[in-house]
Amino acid sequence: MAQVQYYGTGRRKKSTARVRLVPGTGKIVVNNRDGEDYFPYETLRAIIKQPLAATETEGSYDVLVNVHGGGFTGQAGAIRHGVARALLEVDPEYRTTLKRAGFLTRDARMKERKKYGLKGARRAPQFSKR
Repeated sequence: MAQVQYYGTGRRKKSTARVRLVPGTGKIVVNNRDGEDYFPYETLRAIIKQPLAATETEGSYDVLVNVHGGGFTGQAGAIRHGVARALLEVDPEYRTTLKRAGFLTRDARMKERKKYGLKGARRAPQFSKR
């Protein structure tokens, strides 16, 4: 018999995470690597676990993730978003808890585009009087 799985897609900056929650022991696997190995900082690993901690389901689900694009911070944020969405599939009662904590809101902040005549998005060429 097939094991029950819950899916959620999370995005942040340029990162997209496809998250699967499977009943288990709380193991986190990111791109077929252990979460401890994939994310170099404890703060990033804590970010991923925030929705599980808020809903008191830490240790009851294995988190299996495929993530691409962006850097470590964006990927961690995308995974957090995906985990929160997958938890909604587990139990819709979690919605108020996750919404109040801000885990269901897609962070819309993006890199600003470079403009012509400037060296970056806002960085102007160095001024010289002569």
